[in-house]
Formats: sequence, structure tokens, C-alpha cells
Amino acid sequence: MALNYDIDKLTNLGISIGILLLFLLLRKIFTTYIFKFILKISKKSPTNFFTHVFNSFEQPIRWLFIVIGVYVALRYFPYLDQKDPLFLKFFRASVIFIISWGLYNMSSASSILFEKIRDRFDINMDQILIPFLSKGLRFIIIAISFSIIAQEFNYDVNGFVAGLGLGGLAFALAAKDAIANFFGGIVIIIEKPFSIGDWIQTASVEGIVEDITFRSTSIRAFSQAVVTVPNAALSNEVITNWSKMGKRSVTFRPELKYDTPRHKVKNVLEKIEFELRNHPGVHQETILVKLEQLHISGLMIYINFFTNSTQLGDYLTVKEDINYAIMEILEEEHVSLAFPTSTIIVEQDKTAQTSQVSNS
Repeated sequence: MALNYDIDKLTNLGISIGILLLFLLLRKIFTTYIFKFILKISKKSPTNFFTHVFNSFEQPIRWLFIVIGVYVALRYFPYLDQKDPLFLKFFRASVIFIISWGLYNMSSASSILFEKIRDRFDINMDQILIPFLSKGLRFIIIAISFSIIAQEFNYDVNGFVAGLGLGGLAFALAAKDAIANFFGGIVIIIEKPFSIGDWIQTASVEGIVEDITFRSTSIRAFSQAVVTVPNAALSNEVITNWSKMGKRSVTFRPELKYDTPRHKVKNVLEKIEFELRNHPGVHQETILVKLEQLHISGLMIYINFFTNSTQLGDYLTVKEDINYAIMEILEEEHVSLAFPTSTIIVEQDKTAQTSQVSNS
């Protein structure tokens, strides 16, 4: 009798191990063949949204095979009480976690969904709002998943929420910086002083906006370092958005020597304006070339214009071209630039001078 009992145990143990190995084999087949086939079909769809969905659930489905395999195998495992309610609770919690994992991964692709909704219904949705909504969706997925798993183990979620309410003041004081950063992010999204990809400059940082989260904004500086600025600080700073420029200003103030003849000064001004009028990189709407003032060290010329491009490289190229043109014009007119100089006049004491003459 005892021998038959031991044989039954060994048989059930073998069945349990066999079921687990079978599900591991199915997992391998799914990963190698079925998933690749589904992914290949999804790529033929007009949108890549389904491809993102399948990629998001690839790892969770692999673990789902293991969870189901363990669950079925443990039904035959002779050394475990399958009637224990905790056994079923762990299985349900595992399935919930796997589904939440896939939804969390898919929420990164939710930005694609938001973009499709924006384009389909012509909704005015700023680019910086899309990742912010995506991160908010991830937070909601985590919160709901946590509450469902907690309820599976008979944990009173309502009591937990009530506890947060009782300790709300202490929590608010401890998290005041986080709350300030969160509302700072809301202010940035509502006022929209910049968007992702814009070139901005503040008192503390200058660079390209890469990302905005609930807490901070990531800016790629021109040194290629990523600067993370808290939203509360950024929302209170003066922000210059260079990407919003339609054109970029250039101002020169060269000074000619005082002994430059008047007709040569006029020739220089006319030739500089001619160069600006005929340069393809110069915006033709506002061009000013004037003799501004008789400065202390020379004749100051005021040159102001705008470049068509706001890109830094193009902007510097136009400035360089105009600088070379001004140098050539000065050489043609035989005019020199003035250098900062000062004249000191020393007056001798007449009384001392008369005394010296009498003594002689």
C-alpha cells in the first residue's frame, strides 16, 4: 500500500516536471516562430501602432507561459496542497502583474496613439504634452495594478487611502518640492514657452529640450551634456526660445578715424549697404547702415540687419561674409578703423615759468 502511494507520488512528480518542460518548450516555440510571424504581419499594417503593442507584450507573454506552466504543474505536484487559497491568489496576482507589465510597456507607445488622435481629430495638442500624458498613463496603470493585487490578498486599499488622508499634512510638507515641480510642469505645459526639440536659453542653462517629466525637464547642452532642471525652477526663470525666431539680429558698430574725409565715409556706408542688399543670407526687410555718432575715439557707424536663417552655423557664416566685405570696402577706400585713444594736454604754470626767466 505504501509502495503504491510512493509510486503515485513519483508519477505525479514526473507529470508535474513534464508539464513544466512542455510549457518551456511552448515558450521557446512562441518566441522563435509564432511571435516573429505575428510581428512580420503587423509590419504590413498602415500604422506601426500594432508593432509597438506586440513588442510591448513580448517579454510579459514569455513569462505568462512560465506562470501558466508552473500553475498547471503544481496541480500535480504531490508535495503541495492545491486547495490552499494562497496558491490561487499568487497565480492571479502573477497574471495581473504580467498584464500590467505589458500595458506599462505599451504606454510608451501611447504617444503614437495620442499623435494619431491629434492628427485624426485635428486637436491642438502640443508636442511637449504627449510624453507628459504618456507618463501620467503609466502612473495610472501602476496605481490600478497595485490596488488590484492588494485586494487579491484582502488588503484594505480604502484604509490605505484614508491613512494617506490622515497623514496628508506631513506628506505634503515632506513632498513640497516634488509637488512644486509637478505644478511647475503643469505651468510649462499650459503656457507652452517651449516644446521638445526647441533651443532655449535661461539664466542657468542653454540647449535643446529633450524631455519633460513630472519632476524636471532634460536639456541637452551644446557641450552634449544633459542638464536636468527642476520644473519649479524652470517655470520661474526668464526663458528665451531661440527656435521661435523668424530671423536673427546682427549689429556692428565699427569706428572710422576722425581724419577720414566725409565723401569717403559716405562711400563706405553706401558700399556696405549694397553688400547687405545683395547677400542671399540677409533678410531684406530691415537693413540700417548709418553714421551714428561722433564718438570719443572715432566716427561710429551703426550697422544692423537680420539673417534669414536662425541656425547658429548659418548665422555665423553670414556674419563672417559681411565682416570680410567690410574689410574689403575699407581697403578699396583706403580708410582705416579707429583705435581707442586719448589726448592728454599738460598746461605749464605761467608763474613758475616767469620766475625761471627772471632768475636767468
